[in-house]
Amino acid sequence: MFYAGIDVAMDKHDCVVLDSDGDVVFEVFTFENSRNGFKTLKRVLQSCSKNPKKIKVGLEATGHYSDNLLAFLNSIGYDPALFNPLHTNLFRKGLSLRKTKTDHVDAHTIATMLRTEDLKSYSQQSYHFTELKSLTRYRSNLVSNCSRCKVSLVRLCQILFPELKSIVPTLHMSSVYTLLSELPSADRIAKCNLTHLTALLSSASHGRYGRDKAVEIRDVARASIGIKSTVKELELQQTIDRIQIYLQQIESVEEEINRLMDEVDSPITSIPGIANRMAAVILAETNNFQYFDRAEQVLAFAGLEPSVYQSGQLTSTHSKMVKRGSKYLRYAIFNATKYVCIWDPTFNAYLAKKRAEGKPYNVAVSHAAKKLTRVIFHLVKTNKEFVPQA
Repeated sequence: MFYAGIDVAMDKHDCVVLDSDGDVVFEVFTFENSRNGFKTLKRVLQSCSKNPKKIKVGLEATGHYSDNLLAFLNSIGYDPALFNPLHTNLFRKGLSLRKTKTDHVDAHTIATMLRTEDLKSYSQQSYHFTELKSLTRYRSNLVSNCSRCKVSLVRLCQILFPELKSIVPTLHMSSVYTLLSELPSADRIAKCNLTHLTALLSSASHGRYGRDKAVEIRDVARASIGIKSTVKELELQQTIDRIQIYLQQIESVEEEINRLMDEVDSPITSIPGIANRMAAVILAETNNFQYFDRAEQVLAFAGLEPSVYQSGQLTSTHSKMVKRGSKYLRYAIFNATKYVCIWDPTFNAYLAKKRAEGKPYNVAVSHAAKKLTRVIFHLVKTNKEFVPQA
């Protein structure tokens, strides 16, 4: 048996091949992240053995840097193993007390781990879950950017028209966006013709706001302490433009997520409180639980398991969640649990029980999240829909 450890980087990769005794068959060599580089790797591997089953290939999970290489290895018959970078880092430190980290050392570490660790091989994800993973992470990025823009809008309103927030339900509504896009300061609103202001508000609110609201806003604007600044006004207008663009993009992404979820038809969505959005993240991050044999493994991957500390006679009784896994999966499970605890009587009672034991709300939710993870795992593995308990 041969063991090829590959240290992945952006433009090039380093590889070393060991035999069953741990002796070096091929010294560390570098190949480019290109078609020619991949062909070089293929020649080296085939020179060791023509049978891909005789060679174990391993590399770190380094996000998108390894995607093309993984696809290539799968296409030529290899089943590469993926290592958690935290795992390889701790393993490398355990091999030597010297503080050494280079690409060559990392390749040797991965090859050595292949000989001693029993890992499941990586296989190409199905089309649906690959697309869902890209979509859900892209949506998360859009939502984060949109949230930052909304925070900026509040800051700018506090400078240009601080009193506005007290006379509207929220600054983040289409009628307020329309108003501030055209009249981005208290000074501009105070000088605006009342007829035009009324028509602007009425059109933007679909008739909800009329002349009375226009008069109220104009009067408050005339007494406002907001400053005059053409630069801040421009920043506010462009911030609103970005928010509206983000909202449109988020809507488009969610439509595509819903389309893919309809095709997947997962039993997860039969759980009250879990809609397509959260279900898509859970399925995408776990690849439909393909690599997991137990629900506890899912909890560990999500970082929802408690840390353990025991030394001598001391055992910690206040363990926190490790939070070392997929932050996307952890967020989806934790937030889905909040909704499930509202809509399902059994989970609602379980949450109430934990709260009655004196646990803070988030700690109680984390307990319910573990219970929900086990339920989700069972439903996916058995392909059965959720049945509420009496």
